[in-house]
Amino acid sequence: VQLQASGGGLVEPGGSLRLSCAASGRSFSINDMSWYRQAPGNQREMVARITGRTFTDYADSVKGRFTISKDIRKNTLYLQMNNLKPEDTAVYYCRLNNGPLAYWGQGTQVTVSS
Repeated sequence: VQLQASGGGLVEPGGSLRLSCAASGRSFSINDMSWYRQAPGNQREMVARITGRTFTDYADSVKGRFTISKDIRKNTLYLQMNNLKPEDTAVYYCRLNNGPLAYWGQGTQVTVSS
């Protein structure tokens, strides 16, 4: 399974970005997918998770600002990020849980700065 993340960039505080993660390969399901992020010097942390059709879970720091979704037909995961803050600056990774295995994308840099 391969995961290709995209959509990162430089944005001013209060701005928005939409991340995408396209999954490809054989014998997988996008039933259980997540976004994680890792800032310099910090541990990787879960930002948002989506399981089934619509069950979602968010880190407290992003609730009300970020929205996770997926398009099953396109095997693609999304993260809509609104009202971005400097503390959201990090490399964002997508993750797919497929039974006992977990797959990671390569990461996309998000920088929030004026």
